Amino acid sequence: MADPIFPICVAALYQFTRFDDCTAIRSALLGICRSHGIKGTLLLAREGINGTVAGTDAAIAALIAEIRTLPGCGAIDVKYARAAAMPFHRLKVRLKAEIVTMGQPDIDPLSKTGHYVAPQDWNALIAEPGTILIDTRNDYEVAIGTFTGAIDPKTASFRDFPAWFRAQRADLLGQGTPPKVAMFCTGGIRCEKSTAFLKAEGIDEVYHLQGGILKYLEEVPPEQSSWQGECFVFDARVAVGHGLSPGTHALCHGCRRPVSSADQASSRYAEGVSCPACHGERSEAQRAGYAERQRQEALAAARGQAHVGAALRAATAPVDASG
Repeated sequence: MADPIFPICVAALYQFTRFDDCTAIRSALLGICRSHGIKGTLLLAREGINGTVAGTDAAIAALIAEIRTLPGCGAIDVKYARAAAMPFHRLKVRLKAEIVTMGQPDIDPLSKTGHYVAPQDWNALIAEPGTILIDTRNDYEVAIGTFTGAIDPKTASFRDFPAWFRAQRADLLGQGTPPKVAMFCTGGIRCEKSTAFLKAEGIDEVYHLQGGILKYLEEVPPEQSSWQGECFVFDARVAVGHGLSPGTHALCHGCRRPVSSADQASSRYAEGVSCPACHGERSEAQRAGYAERQRQEALAAARGQAHVGAALRAATAPVDASG
């Protein structure tokens, strides 16, 4: 029975596998999503599937059942969450070159990847002397939360990670036997590729957090946790904490960055317009345009109508689906 307070089921998933006919798969999944009123994003590539979608329990169950019939997807791991309202404004089922873009066409997570570490064993690994702990997420994600002692590459995009590692390799690993390298991301998908990349670079002792930060926050009690802050997520929740409880961050619709409670009190924060991080990056004319869009959305919401601006913002939101 659906939860009357949180009736929407949110499903995040990914699977590296081999798809020969992505166009046919897209057609089938698009038909199911449309017929069941599902919204969100699914990305398809020859290397697999990645996405976060939302709908009723029955709708999501029907979609997941179809996905499990796809080659290599019978045991796909799906992370479920609940939402009080639909967190997405539209449906996108897209064909891509990669289901998470790293820009390294020779990297194959199906043939070689790092050692999986269960959330319950993660603290012990990262506490080992000499272990190098790397956060593979983007700078704006790391800014609101990460594991104690983690290295922040300060990358604006996952595509920047290979160049960062190659530039920093000597300083990170030294000249002797490479130490253990532990890496993590939101849901696990970026680490499938980043650990495969390090393996291709000749690093053998590579580990990654199975299920990502979200699985860790779900399963590890706060009193035993090495996580500090909140975890950015790519939907209307913006951020979550331990137990996957809703976080305190809002999303700046001017720059798509998360905004803390303190920054929301800043004179440079205006809902739907700007935040302290992007206020100086926008002209007065741009901010005026954003303010008018926000006003029109508020009027539409008061009338119980959807406004095109909200849909367009959703369409241009950063897509990293299950992270």
